[in-house]
Amino acid sequence: MDIEAAKFIGAGLAVIGVIGSGIGIGTIFASFIQAVGRNPAAQPAVFPMTMLGFALVEAIALFALVIALVILFG
Repeated sequence: MDIEAAKFIGAGLAVIGVIGSGIGIGTIFASFIQAVGRNPAAQPAVFPMTMLGFALVEAIALFALVIALVILFG
């Protein structure tokens, strides 16, 4: 196997973490919408935690992308 082919395979495998991140973001916002739909008065308390969860899950996707780029171009 050529080294370039191995880099492409490794970068492709490293990006699998983005799938989990997409699922996590969908779950976070689905839960937020349900919580606010059931109790609209709780929105000011729930929204900051939703944004924190979103930022942490999105960071995982960015880390996966950086690792893929390091494998590909490193």
